[in-house]
Amino acid sequence: MRRFSIKHNGQEEVQSLIHRLRSYRLVRNLLIGFILVAICNLLFSSLFYTPKMFRLADERRALKLKYEILENRIASAQRQLEQIRHRDNFVYRPLFSSDTLSIDGVYDRYADSKYASIEGNDYSPVMKRMWQQMDQLARSLYLESKSMDELQILSEDKERFSTSVPAIWPIDRSKLRNKIGAFGYRNHPVLRRWKFHSGVDMPGRVGDPIYATGDGVVEYVERSRARYGYGTQILIDHGYGYKTRYAHLNKLLVEKGDTITRGQLIAEMGNTGISTAPHLHYEVIYNRTHVNPINYFDQNMSAEAYKSLMGQIQDANYEAE
Repeated sequence: MRRFSIKHNGQEEVQSLIHRLRSYRLVRNLLIGFILVAICNLLFSSLFYTPKMFRLADERRALKLKYEILENRIASAQRQLEQIRHRDNFVYRPLFSSDTLSIDGVYDRYADSKYASIEGNDYSPVMKRMWQQMDQLARSLYLESKSMDELQILSEDKERFSTSVPAIWPIDRSKLRNKIGAFGYRNHPVLRRWKFHSGVDMPGRVGDPIYATGDGVVEYVERSRARYGYGTQILIDHGYGYKTRYAHLNKLLVEKGDTITRGQLIAEMGNTGISTAPHLHYEVIYNRTHVNPINYFDQNMSAEAYKSLMGQIQDANYEAE
């Protein structure tokens, strides 16, 4: 009985082993089959186009065409915007004697990190380029929108604007005693290096009358006999983004908050602050940026008169700032 039991158990173990071997062979054959099918599919797809590949190729061409159309539309919109900007700067603004509107940073490109999310595929270069173009277009549209808003205000209040723009000489031209000190970079008389000069210098005599060049409100006055800075000065806010400064004065005839009209006597020329000779330092500031005051003197002057005025300007130093 015991011998029969041992024999029976041995037969079960043999049958179990045979069953496992068959299972392993089946799994192995299935794996080999899958591998062979995958290899065949890879070889077939590399040598022949499948219907799916044809469909994907068509979709790729269609997508590329859409990108090209979009890029052309962006370029067309940019050209139209540039035409509007040109008319703004050279047609509309000259009608109102207004400087070109500028917004700091509007033409600066965004950092590349802004476009990091679209990196990593075949279309990344063209997508990034178009996003950059659209971003620039949006910022240019914002600039032009602000400019048009400003022009609308100017058109609704043209009469007041025309008297507010600083458009006359701040002194009697007949009282000029020498050349006009130029606006812009010039050689500093003390530091012996190039330094930006934010206005023009008009030499004369102590006590010569100084006139407001446009309607406005006195924003700031300073009475100083110290030998530094602008000395005694006046800053007038004309509105519409314009301000004017009159510096190195001897005597003030207005106070902060006074309403001023164009041509009004506001001060007397002096030699205060850092000044090497009696003169008026005169600035025109538009939207917080210093602009050349010469461009605002007698805007209706002839070409000959303007050429003569340019001949009176030199790199003169009446200040040691």
